[in-house]
Amino acid sequence: MTADPLDIVGRTIAEKYRIEELAGEGGFALVYRAVHTIWNQPVAVKFFTALSNVKTEQRAQFMDSFVQEGAVLTELSSHSANIVQARDVGTYTSPDGRWTPYMVLEWLEGVPLSGMLSRERAAGRAQWTVEEMMGMLAPVASALDVAHVRGIAHRDIKPGNLFVLGDLARSGPLTIKILDFGLAKLMADQSHLEAALAQTGTNIKSFTPAYGAPEQFNRSYGATGPWTDVFAFALVAIRMLCGRRPLQGDDAVQLAYSACHHERRPTPRALGVDVSDDVERVFAKALALQTTERYARAGEFWGALHAAVYGDRGTDVRAAARAAPSPGSALPPGSNVNPAAAGANAPPRRAKLGSVLGAVGAIGFVAAIAAGALFARERGRRGETPPPSTRALAPVVAPQDPNLKPAPVCPEKTAEIPAGEFFMGSDGKDAQPNAKPPHHVKLDSFCIDLYEVTAADYKSCSDVGKCRRAPAEVDWPNMRSSEHTLYSTLCTSLDPEKRDHPINCVTWQMANTYCAAMGGRLPTEAEWEYAARGPDGRTYPWGDEAPSPLHLNACGTECAAWGRAHRTSLDMLYAASDGYPATAPVGKFPAGRSRFGLFDVAGNVWEWVADWYGPYDANEADNPVGPASGDKRVIRGGAWNGSFAAWLLPSFRYAQDPNAQSHGVGFRCAKSAKP
Repeated sequence: MTADPLDIVGRTIAEKYRIEELAGEGGFALVYRAVHTIWNQPVAVKFFTALSNVKTEQRAQFMDSFVQEGAVLTELSSHSANIVQARDVGTYTSPDGRWTPYMVLEWLEGVPLSGMLSRERAAGRAQWTVEEMMGMLAPVASALDVAHVRGIAHRDIKPGNLFVLGDLARSGPLTIKILDFGLAKLMADQSHLEAALAQTGTNIKSFTPAYGAPEQFNRSYGATGPWTDVFAFALVAIRMLCGRRPLQGDDAVQLAYSACHHERRPTPRALGVDVSDDVERVFAKALALQTTERYARAGEFWGALHAAVYGDRGTDVRAAARAAPSPGSALPPGSNVNPAAAGANAPPRRAKLGSVLGAVGAIGFVAAIAAGALFARERGRRGETPPPSTRALAPVVAPQDPNLKPAPVCPEKTAEIPAGEFFMGSDGKDAQPNAKPPHHVKLDSFCIDLYEVTAADYKSCSDVGKCRRAPAEVDWPNMRSSEHTLYSTLCTSLDPEKRDHPINCVTWQMANTYCAAMGGRLPTEAEWEYAARGPDGRTYPWGDEAPSPLHLNACGTECAAWGRAHRTSLDMLYAASDGYPATAPVGKFPAGRSRFGLFDVAGNVWEWVADWYGPYDANEADNPVGPASGDKRVIRGGAWNGSFAAWLLPSFRYAQDPNAQSHGVGFRCAKSAKP
């Protein structure tokens, strides 16, 4: 390790962080141990040295995103003690003029899980039992779920980003923390930066191929998101069970082949681990090729695994984290393994490991260090002797932080949208006059459906008398008889083959009544727009990439062909087929998911929102609800027959007669989040 590559030891930066020593280095970043001079507490300062190559004119834009992702991490770590804390961000300019962004993080004492597993493999204790694995990883599942219910994904879960804390030389419980939230998301939004750095010879990797999900190698499997973490997290668990990396290969191409192999999935049994049928099925679902076939978030995966191992059902992920036995504890009733027995059938004993000084940061970029620098140093390097590796490790207990703030509770198949602020509307070149002026809006946290309400969902409500029966025909003012005949055939309510398509042909009041019957409401116009775009001003729900048949169900060659067959003209948005001439089953376009994970917020059907239609006010607003009255309601998002990219903008709004029954209009529900 170089003594001091930045020649910064002994200096004080930001007038309060005194740099004491280099703690770790890799190809992309350097981590120094520092002392907060006001509080006299150790901190880790991570300098992203590869980003020194960012051109001067791009630095401000990059730092805006850097600060935003730091704020996300701070919010997440306030809800979970198992996510590393970010304390500060800034930039440092060396005496020779080199500009480097940095982040200040909590100082950690311990060892990465990757180091722990390697040491045990070398000592001949490579495999963990299912119960031991669950005892160690339960807090990780809980912490990941805190992020996932907010629509936030890590995208580089691996043993090197799971850090085991504590003085491993003495008995007592251990804690595990997740490192490096933010890299893949930050780089996805900064593709121009990645290209610029590539010109300087800097190669940024947003994930580790050995734990990569199919969609990270090939976007045809879907977009990345919380389900990507589920795949990687399952691989980490299997790595512990089988004692080796689940994906086989020496380079990214071979690892991609292993991750995407249709016939051989890297499940426990495929790797020689003897598990029950139920456990194998849970891992098979977590490792499904298509993103839509996987568990949507870590909580769903861990709850299913806990049920498969311990026989319970409907287990909450946080309760499962507390209930999972620690390594070395008694096995559940019915096990034919005697923990006290010596010999091959006894569960592997964990070895005590020497304490390691960790200065591992968060908010990304560590994934780009191909050599896997762990930013940690063994105390043995400071002259301390680690304990014998043959002694049994004290039981690892899933931490129960009494100060842990419970995340707002949102129902299944909904996304929790955290409280935030954004500029509602747009003054861009494609913005319509009714989207102006852009104005600052603040919103409280709320829940919103991940999917548009389906025909089957709505029928379930009408079958028990809580909702009016959905119409089987279209109706709107000044409708021609030919339109009634043609478009009534597209109402989904009575078509058994369209049970999983969005309900359409319903009025605003029918939509509002359904949401109320489900314990919710229609989202406000501001909530809908924020859930569709987030705070970062992206062009479309999925980002800035031009719309394509991978992103949404709009009018392509299939839609135009349907129009010609029915003697009506339908203009195309793109000259390709998305596979559905009219509505599509919900959730079929994962590449088009919004920042918070919502499906189909662009295309498929327009969506009713709560507000009466009216002009915007330029003044700042908190939780706006629109005009008190009006004659039209707002619809958002475009539909399957959409021909104009402007309709897909999250800021685009359209006024619709509230009594209209249109083949192109449906809805999704929302509700206030409960603390």
